Amino acid sequence: MKSAEIRQAFLDYFARQGHAKVPSSSLVPENDPTLLFTNAGMNQFKDVFLGREKRDYTRATSAQRCVRAGGKHNDLENVGYTARHHTFFEMLGNFSFGDYFKRDAIRFAWEFLTVELGLPAERLWVTVHVSDDEAADIWLKEMGVSAERFSRLDEDNFWQMGDTGPCGPSSEIFYDHGADVPGGPPGSEDGDLDRYIEIWNLVFMQYDRQDDGELQPLPKPSVDTGMGLERIAAVQQGVHSNYEIDLFQNLLKAAAKATGCDDLEEKSLRVIADHIRSAGFLITDGVVPSNEGRGYVLRRIIRRALRHGHKLGQDKPFFHTLVQALVDEMGDAYPELAREQARVEKALLAEEEQFGRTLAAGMKVLEGAMADLDGDTLPGRVVFQLYDTHGFPPDLTADVARERGLGVDMEGFEQEMEAQRQRARGAGAFGNDYSDRLNIDAVTDFSGYEKHQDQAEVEALYRDGEAVDRLDAGDTGMVVLKRTPFYAESGGQVGDRGVLAGDGARFDVEDTRKRGQAHIHVGTVREGALKVGDNVDAYVDLERRRAIMRHHSATHLLHAALRQVLGEHVQQKGSLVAPDYLRFDFSHGEALSAEQRDQIETLVNRQILANAAVTTELMDMDAAKKAGATALFGEKYADEVRVLTMGTDGFSKELCGGTHVQRTGDIGLFKITLETSAAAGVRRIEAVTGEFALAAVRDQERALEEIAATVKSSPELAAERVGAQARRLRELEKEVERLKQKLASGAGGDLTAEAREVGGVKVLATKVDGADAKTLRVTMDKVKDKLGSAVILLAAADGDKVALVAGVTKDLTDRVKAGDLMKHVAEQVGGKGGGRPDMAQGGGSDAAALPAALDGVQAWVAERL
Repeated sequence: MKSAEIRQAFLDYFARQGHAKVPSSSLVPENDPTLLFTNAGMNQFKDVFLGREKRDYTRATSAQRCVRAGGKHNDLENVGYTARHHTFFEMLGNFSFGDYFKRDAIRFAWEFLTVELGLPAERLWVTVHVSDDEAADIWLKEMGVSAERFSRLDEDNFWQMGDTGPCGPSSEIFYDHGADVPGGPPGSEDGDLDRYIEIWNLVFMQYDRQDDGELQPLPKPSVDTGMGLERIAAVQQGVHSNYEIDLFQNLLKAAAKATGCDDLEEKSLRVIADHIRSAGFLITDGVVPSNEGRGYVLRRIIRRALRHGHKLGQDKPFFHTLVQALVDEMGDAYPELAREQARVEKALLAEEEQFGRTLAAGMKVLEGAMADLDGDTLPGRVVFQLYDTHGFPPDLTADVARERGLGVDMEGFEQEMEAQRQRARGAGAFGNDYSDRLNIDAVTDFSGYEKHQDQAEVEALYRDGEAVDRLDAGDTGMVVLKRTPFYAESGGQVGDRGVLAGDGARFDVEDTRKRGQAHIHVGTVREGALKVGDNVDAYVDLERRRAIMRHHSATHLLHAALRQVLGEHVQQKGSLVAPDYLRFDFSHGEALSAEQRDQIETLVNRQILANAAVTTELMDMDAAKKAGATALFGEKYADEVRVLTMGTDGFSKELCGGTHVQRTGDIGLFKITLETSAAAGVRRIEAVTGEFALAAVRDQERALEEIAATVKSSPELAAERVGAQARRLRELEKEVERLKQKLASGAGGDLTAEAREVGGVKVLATKVDGADAKTLRVTMDKVKDKLGSAVILLAAADGDKVALVAGVTKDLTDRVKAGDLMKHVAEQVGGKGGGRPDMAQGGGSDAAALPAALDGVQAWVAERL
C-alpha cells in the first residue's frame, strides 16, 4: 500500500467505528506556550482531555502533521543518520473523550493491523505498563496474543505530553522485522536495536500531571493513540528504513536532481528530503525564519539542509525548488500546502540567498579550526565565533564535526553565550530601573476601561528599589495604588502618564508599568509628600490616552486588513502603540506593492468611516475560540479573556486587554508612513491616526508643493515633470560619461609624450584635469597600450580630494609593484591605497601635496630598478 492509501484506510476504518474525522491542526499550537510545535496527534485535543472544552463528538480520528525539532522533543541531531528519525512526520491517531477505554482501543488497533492491513499476528509484539493488569488481561485473554510475544515495561510504557498535562499508562505494538535484523524484543538488553520497531502507541489517559508532579485523575478516562505513518508504510512496503518508502523516495529523487547527487542512499540527501517537509509545512503554518523562538528552529532546519546541499557540491539556491515535489506528494492530503506554495518558495529562496553569503565564510573558518585542532574536541569559543560572527548555528558545527569524528565543547559554547548576554545586559543598562527587581504581591484593581480619573489608597511606595513609608518633594520613586485608572505598559501599548494628587501632595506619573498583578506608577513628587495609606486622586493625561487608544484600535483594523489583502498566513510578530504612532510587525516574505499598501489603507479607512461601535466581551477561552477571536501564538491567556470586536460585520475580532475607542470613527484617519523589513520573513508597518495622520498628509502636501514649484509645475503635474527631468538627467549623465571616455582616449595619446626613461624603463607620473577615478582607470589602460612597457601613476584633484591610479606593465611587475607605488604616493597626499602588482588605486585629502608627490615618482622607480 502507498502511504496515501494507508492514511486514507486508517481514517476510513475509524470513521466506520463512529469516529469524527478531524483535520490536522497547525504545527503552531494554539494558545499553548508549553509546546514549541505540535508534536503529537492529541495536542489539539488537550483541553478536551482536561475537561475544559466540549465538542459535539466523543470519539475522533486524524492524520496530524508533527514536528520534533526543538524543545524537549527534538530529533534534529539524528535525522539523516538513522532509519526512523525525522523532524517532520505524520501521526495517525484515534481518540476517545470519556467514551470507550482500554478494551475497545486495543480491539480497534489489533483489528486494523491484522485485518485491514493484513499483518501476521506472529510478527507483532505487545507491551504494557508493569502496573496495568487490566490491559494485560485484555491482550492475553481476550485478544489471544501469545505470552511469548508480550512483555511488561516500566518507564517506556507511561506517556506524557510534557512536564505537565494529560498522561497515563500505555500499551505499545511492535513489528518484528525478522531474525536477519540485529536486536532483541522490547525490554531486553538489545531492545533498542532495529529488529523490533514500535508502530503504534495506545495511551490510556487517566491523569493530569501538575507542576509539583502530582497525578490528578482526569474527569473521564480517555484514549489517545498514535501510529507513525512513515513507520507503518515501511512495514507495508516491505522495507526497513523509512527513507525507502514511496513518500520519501520521490522527495529523494527530487533532491538528487537538484543537487546533482545520484546516490539515493547518501545521508545528505536524506537530511534534505526530511527538512523540506518540515520547512515547507512550518512556513505554510505561518512560521518565518528568524533569530528567536520557532523562527530560529525553522532557520536551523533550513540551514542544515543547505549545508548538506553545499556538501554535495551544490553552491547555488536549490532547496526552494523541492517545494513542487513536496506539493506533488502531499498536496492532496494537505491542500493548504498547495495554496501556499508560491509563498513557501519565496521564503525559502530568500533564506537560501541570505545564508549563501555566510556559509562559505563560516565553512572556511571551521575548516581552519579543525585543521589546527590539538585533540579531538572543537573548543566552545570556536563554536561561538562561528555563531556570533558568521551566523553559523551550533548544530551545523556539530554536524560537520561529527562527520570528521570530532566532539564539540557545547558547555564552553554556552559559557561564551552567557558572557555575551551579560555584556548585552550591561551595554543596554541606562539609568536604574529598579522596578525590574521588585517582588510585589499587591493586586491593583484597574478601572481604566471605564474611567480616566479615580480615587484610591496608596498601598506601597518605593525609592531606589526599596520599600519606604513616604516620598518627599523632589523624590523620584514608584507608587502602588489599590485601584487605578492608569494603564500599565502591556501588549505593545505604552503606559499612561498623568498626576496623583492629595492632601497638598502632587506626584507626576511619567510611566506606568506592571509587576505581577500590581500597577506601578513611576515618577517624581513635585509638591508635598506621599505616605502609605494616603488617599489620592488619580488623573490620567486624557489627550495622550485618547491618542494611544486611536492608534491601538487602528492596529487591530490594520491586522485584519493585512490578512484580507495578503492572506491568512499573516500573524502579528510584535507591536508598539504610542500616542504619536503605531508600529506593527507581521509575518510576510516580501515588500508590499503600492497597490497592496493602498488596499490596506482603504480597508482601514472604510471601517473608520463606517463609525461602527467597538465592543468588548468577557468570556472563557473556549467561547472566544468558537466566536472566531484571533489569539497571539505563544501568549499565555487567563481562563477569562477580553474579546474586542470592531468594524462592520465583525471585521476585526481579537483577544486584547488594551484600551480602545468607543466607535471606529473616533480614530479619525489612518495613514501608513513606513513599510519596511523588520527581519527575515517579517515586515514592519508604521502608521499614524487622528491629528498625527492629518499632519502627515499636510507634510506630504507641502513637500509636493515645493517639488512642483522647483520644477515649475502644478502639484497635479509635478510627478510627470519630475519624471521627465529625471530621464533628461540620466541622458546628460550618459553624455558626460561618453565625453569623459573621449577625454581619456585623447589624453592617453597626449600623455605618452610626458613619459620619461628611468633606467631603461618608461615612467609617467602626471595629473589628468577634469577626471574622476573611473576616467583615470580607463586612461591608464589606454596609456599602457601605447607605452607597451612602463610604470604609470595618474592623479586627479577635486578640491582637496585626490584620486590616484597606478599601473605597471606585466613585464616589469617582478621588479616594481603597482601596490607599493600607490602606498608611497597616497601617504604623501594624506591618504592610503593598494592593489595588485599590475594595478592599484587610492586617494587622499591633501591636493596641495600632489605636485611634490608626482615629482618624486621617478626617483622612487629608480630606487626599485
